[in-house]
Amino acid sequence: MLHTARRLLTGPLLVAALGAGLTVAPQAANAASTGVPATIKVSGTLKVRSQASLQGAAVATLRNGQQITVACQVTGQKVRGSVRTTTAWDRLSTGRYVSHAYVTAKKAIPVCAAASPVAVPTKSKPVTKPATPAAKKFVVGTVKSFEGKVNLRSAPSTSSAVLASVVTGRTINLVCAVTGQSVTGTVRTTTQWDKTSVGTYISHAYMYSGKLSACTGAVTPAPAVTLTPEQFIKASVPGAQRGWREYGVPASVTMAQAILESGWGRSGLAAVDKNYFGIKCQNGAYGKLANGCHTYVTDECTKAGKCFTTTGVFRTYATQAHSFRDHGSFLRVNPRYAGAFTYTKDANKFIWNVWKAGYATDPNYYTKVTGIMASWNLYQYDTWQ
Repeated sequence: MLHTARRLLTGPLLVAALGAGLTVAPQAANAASTGVPATIKVSGTLKVRSQASLQGAAVATLRNGQQITVACQVTGQKVRGSVRTTTAWDRLSTGRYVSHAYVTAKKAIPVCAAASPVAVPTKSKPVTKPATPAAKKFVVGTVKSFEGKVNLRSAPSTSSAVLASVVTGRTINLVCAVTGQSVTGTVRTTTQWDKTSVGTYISHAYMYSGKLSACTGAVTPAPAVTLTPEQFIKASVPGAQRGWREYGVPASVTMAQAILESGWGRSGLAAVDKNYFGIKCQNGAYGKLANGCHTYVTDECTKAGKCFTTTGVFRTYATQAHSFRDHGSFLRVNPRYAGAFTYTKDANKFIWNVWKAGYATDPNYYTKVTGIMASWNLYQYDTWQ
């Protein structure tokens, strides 16, 4: 009992003393000089540690059956070993430690002692894991494009470098939104560009997604001011009918083409420049009905599917009616469309001849235009007066 009490009370003294750089008590030093022979019992190898704890640095290893010299014992971390479960650790003659749970000795091992205050048994400190950064919150968006692949760019502009491209249906992690160049896409016309989780930008004109917050330091994209289809049609009637009276283009044709080509007035050209038909300036000339020119950077593709970046100079207008009237003038003065004007009072035949003369390369252009005319009953605005 006295021996046990002595172990419990004095065992920690050496741990504290060694940790503080204090002198070992004479009896401990004497024990170290003689030592107690012991044998390692382990299935593999046993680590020799810098302190009486499994958290102590491993400084060497011992094999099964290896003979060691134990100077004394201290109390440390509890270990369950091949010989016993114990809090005793054996201090070797080298000043390092092995758990007594793996040690056998034919004689008692003295308790390490020191002339320093009693120290508490060594306890393993909980490993402090580095704080896990808060997971970034993404909004998952889905690409929607009827125009082929959509480019991911280095900045919110079609003139910026293309870093990758994605196909329709692809999902992308989006982090925030910025205001950039206006783009007319499959989904909408907008100046919003979505920043992806990898730092690239994709036009929101081709994205379906939940609401995105503005990127830090970015201007919140302003919602586009758009008209309902009914409102757009009502606003289109005066200019379209005047275009028929002045140039002979059926009002239903003008309105349907404007709907198709400007996306109900939501394209960048229509929203910014009131250009509903993509009519360009010619060497800086913009005619009598437009009021200027606007240069845009655009992506165009050949019939072979090769796409390239170029610039286009488009006419700008003061009003929607001016754009509609200029559309009539454009068709009237262009000889290639002369055949269409045989049918100024037959909307379907008129647009058929315009299409066949090369107005659009889309093989379904005629069907799309006449489909709009029929769906929205635009023929009612062909008053022929």
